Amino acid sequence: QNYPNPFNPVTHIQYSMPVRSHVKLEVYDIMGRKVATLINEVREAGSYRVEFDGRDLASGLYIYRLKTDSFTQMKKMMLMK
Repeated sequence: QNYPNPFNPVTHIQYSMPVRSHVKLEVYDIMGRKVATLINEVREAGSYRVEFDGRDLASGLYIYRLKTDSFTQMKKMMLMK
């Protein structure tokens, strides 16, 4: 999960991978429109922390999707200005 949540305007998303994999981390608004691609590359096994800056976005609910070669996860986060 991201921390802090709710956030204003920056939050951090942490994740760990047991093996090397292609990673895609994208953020969507509540209407399903992609608002950011934070990662789209191959990463080695390990723990990572990614910053998301919502400074240019409206307050509201956003969803991030973390996808690897063998795993997909979606989580909600709230931007409050």
